[in-house]
Amino acid sequence: MLTYKRKLEMKKYINYLFILNIFWISACDDEFMDKYPQTSIAPEAFFKSEQDLRLYVNGLLTLPGMFQYQVDQNSDNLATTGAVEIKNIMTGSPSSQNITVGWNWGRLRNINYFLENSRQADATVEVIEHYEGIARYYRAIFYANMVKRYSDVPWYDQLLSPSDEDLYKGRDTRESVVDGIMEDLEYASEHVTTDVPNGTPGNWAVKVFYARFALYEGTFRKYHEELSLQNTADTYLGKASEIAKVIMDSGKFSVYNTGNPENDYKTLFNSQELAGNGEVILFNAYDANKDRSSDVNTGVFGTYEQSPARDLVQSYLMADGSSFTDKAGYEKFSFVEEFQDRDPRLYQTLVYPGWVRVPESSAYIPILNRNFSGYYQHKGYSNTTDNLDLGGLDFPVYRYAEVLLTYAEAKAELGTLTQADLDASVNLLRNRVEMPALMLNEANAQPDPFMMAKYPMVSGAMAGVLLEIRRERRVELAVEGYRFDDLMRYGAGKLLENIPEGMYFSGLGKFDLTGDGVPDVLLVDKGTDIPEDDNKEVNELGKLLIYYKTGTIDDNVTVYLENGEDGGTMVTETSPRDFIEPKYYYRPIPIQQIALNPNLEQIFGWE
Repeated sequence: MLTYKRKLEMKKYINYLFILNIFWISACDDEFMDKYPQTSIAPEAFFKSEQDLRLYVNGLLTLPGMFQYQVDQNSDNLATTGAVEIKNIMTGSPSSQNITVGWNWGRLRNINYFLENSRQADATVEVIEHYEGIARYYRAIFYANMVKRYSDVPWYDQLLSPSDEDLYKGRDTRESVVDGIMEDLEYASEHVTTDVPNGTPGNWAVKVFYARFALYEGTFRKYHEELSLQNTADTYLGKASEIAKVIMDSGKFSVYNTGNPENDYKTLFNSQELAGNGEVILFNAYDANKDRSSDVNTGVFGTYEQSPARDLVQSYLMADGSSFTDKAGYEKFSFVEEFQDRDPRLYQTLVYPGWVRVPESSAYIPILNRNFSGYYQHKGYSNTTDNLDLGGLDFPVYRYAEVLLTYAEAKAELGTLTQADLDASVNLLRNRVEMPALMLNEANAQPDPFMMAKYPMVSGAMAGVLLEIRRERRVELAVEGYRFDDLMRYGAGKLLENIPEGMYFSGLGKFDLTGDGVPDVLLVDKGTDIPEDDNKEVNELGKLLIYYKTGTIDDNVTVYLENGEDGGTMVTETSPRDFIEPKYYYRPIPIQQIALNPNLEQIFGWE
């Protein structure tokens, strides 16, 4: 949690930074890299001490928070009624004229301003290098996001004046920009210390992102022929496994496991205090008592924009380690059937039959609604009515689980993965929930057809185990905001063409949604008038059945089914999606920026 002293320091710095930013940031004009004006606070008046360095760098702090649980609306993990970018792109007419967000350099300007002036402070070399390392870590994150969005972008590692020729230069190559990112991360990993306040990045957090980006870039290069960089992929995959192994060998972190497989995983996402949790390398602390609330329950749980997709449900293994999609007739399993004997992480991520919502005492009956899947997420949801608890959940920014998955995936991509590697990584995560261990030879001998169909580019002797590691990553990191980036680096954008589906219903009639064998809802045809409560049917428990009018998406009904009254999966939308490769792995530079700087050219077919 933020201390009172630190909050005062932050307030002082924010006021200072606000004064500077009046002059610094002119979001989309041609002076975005200007030197600081003479009327602002000159750097020699501020960068005098270690405290000044700390205040400035603390002012640059940005951490993913509770809304990260909603980022997967961009992926195949969730259905959404929201106007998310990738859905709009696939169903519309995208161009540089209507995709105008993302090309913002103000944050880079602030980072480079610090790096240019930090050396003049009266502090030890170690202190200066620590804060420079944090700033370069932030610059690496900034550029990593730019590369993921645009690929080739101008690289600026110093401040510019209006007369500098580089102010209007064109794109630098992806290779050169990524070299700069890796140099920044290497410097930060060598100079940032481990002794930092809770909620701020230290050396281990830097290393987690270092490994994450190296894995991203290595796999992106491997699976994207349009870059012609496949021959350099292994360099980044090797670095990813190397840095992940350093973290693993440090002995500083461990998978959170108290021997309670039904709750340990869930605890990471509904905790009021993650400080001291051996799995959490960096967290974002929330406290409703300090006007910093984490309450996003209305976004995560319910029928507001997002709902989990059936494809995610089907990705979880059975409790015995076999594939759910190997079961005969799985495509027509009911809600209750598909939650039976599954990987416990499914129950700890999504609402399951029999789940009880506080303050109720009986099982929750999922509310069915138009354009929603019927599934509900409770990972990151605080099942309480206590307002302080609602606002006090900490968010795990970096988990040791990600490091283990990075290590296993990088080794598998390199073709050097061993059973010992799996036992030291993926199988620690499976052990937490008492799932059978992933066996290297068995996975490679019989790759899962369900997974092979998703990722046809995966091949070679390690194909089977690599597919299982990808499944493990999707399951372990579900709805934490990783899935879209994963699909992009896998070259699996075509999966986003599949419109998310919801629960399966065989047709009209009564259905049990709580798992007690007693019907809870009644689906009626679109021409039926839903009766008043006095005339509704009552189930064996003496409770009124919940009625829903059923039809297709064009009908004036409550529940959309694939085949209307004849049943099928719940329909979330019907607009055809088209993911154009390789174009849609990238975004155009907004047309306004091209007008300001004609040296910037569109690539990959964007106009």
